[in-house]
Amino acid sequence: MFTSMTFSMVAVATAISMASSAMAAQGHDDSHAMHHDMQGEHTQVNQQKPWGIAGNEALVTRTVELRMNDQMMFVPAKFDVQEGETIRVVLHNDGKVVHEYVLGTQAELDAHAAMMASNVQMEHHQPYMVHVAPGETGEMIWNFNRTGVFDFACLIAGHYQAGMVGKVNVVAASQ
Repeated sequence: MFTSMTFSMVAVATAISMASSAMAAQGHDDSHAMHHDMQGEHTQVNQQKPWGIAGNEALVTRTVELRMNDQMMFVPAKFDVQEGETIRVVLHNDGKVVHEYVLGTQAELDAHAAMMASNVQMEHHQPYMVHVAPGETGEMIWNFNRTGVFDFACLIAGHYQAGMVGKVNVVAASQ
């Protein structure tokens, strides 16, 4: 009796655990499957984007420092890069709330902001996104291997809508 009761309790606990995991996984696609901490560490395979690809720390050519604040601003709100440069973007959160730096095209940022507005608890983790806790510093290493003017923004609910955006201008490399 004791053995069958123990077996039944283990079976019920296992079933509940499996059901909880299945329910937690619903509504999440692979684009949000990677996890990182507040400093932007990630384990995802690098994928080429129209605005570049995650960079290799050993190839960093220079550092760009940006400050984020509760006035919903990036300072500076624009920086220039030469095509092919691998940049360390250091992000200082001078505010009292979490901010993030998401690099992309205007269309990508608009789409992601709309998703965030409908699901404020949505986790999103990509090499071109960094969350920075209040008073903390985060960083991203990015290879800007495509020319063009690209956008960055804080997509925390209300921040993007308040104008927390910026531009990165990637110019053709000098020959």
